[in-house]
This record gives sequence, C-alpha cells and structure tokens, in this order.
Amino acid sequence: MSTLRIGVIGTGRIGRMHADYIARQTPGATLSAVSDVNAESAAEVGAMYGVPAVSAEEVIAASDAVAICTSTDTHVDYIVAAAEAGKAIFCEKPVSLDLAEVDRAAEALERTGVPFMVGFNRRFDPGHRAVREAVLSGRIGDVRMARVTSRDPSPPPVEYVKVSGGIWVDMMIHDFDMAAFVVGSPVVKVWAQGANLIDPAIGEAGDVDLGVAVLTHANGAITTIDISREAPYGYDQRVEVLGSLGMAVSDNERLNRSEVYLADETHRPVLPNFFIERYEIAYRDQWRYFTDYVREGGDSPVSLADGRAPVVIAAAAAESARSGMPVEL
Repeated sequence: MSTLRIGVIGTGRIGRMHADYIARQTPGATLSAVSDVNAESAAEVGAMYGVPAVSAEEVIAASDAVAICTSTDTHVDYIVAAAEAGKAIFCEKPVSLDLAEVDRAAEALERTGVPFMVGFNRRFDPGHRAVREAVLSGRIGDVRMARVTSRDPSPPPVEYVKVSGGIWVDMMIHDFDMAAFVVGSPVVKVWAQGANLIDPAIGEAGDVDLGVAVLTHANGAITTIDISREAPYGYDQRVEVLGSLGMAVSDNERLNRSEVYLADETHRPVLPNFFIERYEIAYRDQWRYFTDYVREGGDSPVSLADGRAPVVIAAAAAESARSGMPVEL
C-alpha cells in the first residue's frame, strides 16, 4: 500500500491533535475521514483538513486504519467493529476500564489478526526511550530501582474527575506503563496511598488528587511513582533508573534551551504548561511507528497485552489505596 488512509473516530481535543499529526506530519499516511457524536465538531475538523465528516461506520469503511479517540467506554465496541472490517487499529489509552471488555477486544483482535496499537505516547519520547535502551543494552548493569514523577500544572474540572475512573487509572496509568517499559520487567505487586490536599471538590467526588505507588517487578527491582494533579511551576515529567553500574535519567523538557548566568543567580526557561507541548515529538513519532508497523508488519509497538497490564496495575493500586495493604497481581 503506497499511502495508508487513516480515519479518526472522535474529534475532541485528543482526536483533533491526532488528526493534525496524521494529516501533516506522518509520511506515508493521509487523513481519510473523521467522525464524532458531535456532528459540528466533526464537520469543523473535516473542513480543516478537507476530508469528509461522516458516521463512524463510514470512517471504518473509507479507511485502511482507524484511530479510536472517543470516550473510554466506547473503545471496545469500535475496536471490534474495525477488526471485523479488517482494518488496522490505533486506540487511545486505556483500552477500557473493565478487564472483561479488554479481553473482549483481545478476542476480536486474535480472531481477525488485524494490526493493533495502544496510544501510550510516552513510550516514544526520546528521553524515555534512551533510558529504556540503557537498561536493555546492559549499559547501567542490573536494574535495582526506578523512579517516575508525573505532575500536572493544574487539576482537571471536577465534572471530568467524576467520569475519569479515578486518579490511578486516569492519570497514573501512563506511569504504570512507563515503569514496566523502562525497567523491562512486569509488575507483580503494588502498594499505593493517595490524599486529597489540592481541591476539596475532587475529594467530594470520591477521588484523590495526589498519590504514591510502590511497584515490585518480577526481577526484584522496585519502582516508586509520585503523581500530583497540581504543580504550579509547570508540567513535570521525570524518569530515572538506577542500576548496578550507573544511572539513566530522562529529565524535563523546557520551553527552550537558553540559560542566563549572572553574578548571584542563574535563570533557566520554565517547563511546558501542557502535555501536548511536552510530548510533541512523542505524539509525532508514535504515528510514524504505527504507519511503519501497519505497512511493513512485525510486532506491535504497543500491543494489547502492553495496554492491558497498566489497567491491571491500576485496579490493584486502587484496591491498595482503599485497604492500605499491598496487592499482588
């Protein structure tokens, strides 16, 4: 196939961003059609890129591959529909909050054999990938400990929190995935603790707004993760792995690389204030990986099994936070 036609189902914030990357920054791919339950939103995005705004069924029919960017509770239905139509699938994370639904998607994918990839974009961040490579190559020796920090500039609206599934699956799921990715070993035990210290309305909605998780990996390594819904200094994302021979670190990106040195102080640019800015290269590169994967074959860059594991960890973390006890997977 000379050009991969990719249709986008769901034209909210994430869907619009993906449509732009497909249309403008993905060699070998083109945006074929868009769809959304909000017809006005779909029409606006379609007009922006000169593609038809049609039903989800028509997007699937008109495309070689589909990007599922709808609400999480609809993901599996669209996965099954696209798989049965023989179309390659990119699905935003998480595949589902319900493991039975994840397994329903797995059955459809196994039965049809279509290419499938989960949108864990942080795996494609150059710094995070460099840490993983340092681990897999043995350059830093045997992994002993890892640390992941993930802090948003400001809390989301409470109405979003109420339908998000909770901080462990909504926010920390990226970090659960990153822990297994950089350590190179699956997680076998979870201990978690959360608190509501930022926005009382989040607590009233039944959630916490900051938390810590300690993960034990199959190889014995330990990962600590800390997350916060608010960091007034910007979007804070750091990954670190300690090995027997050294350490690998992926630090924060900044708005630019300038530094100003004075006699009594040093100034550096502030952190990005939005996740799309922080992970611009990662979002771009994940589409290039997806396109190459669909056109050339091979293993999925982020398989359904990769997508399922963080959902399991998130469920264990939520249970641990409730009970105060470690939970084995």
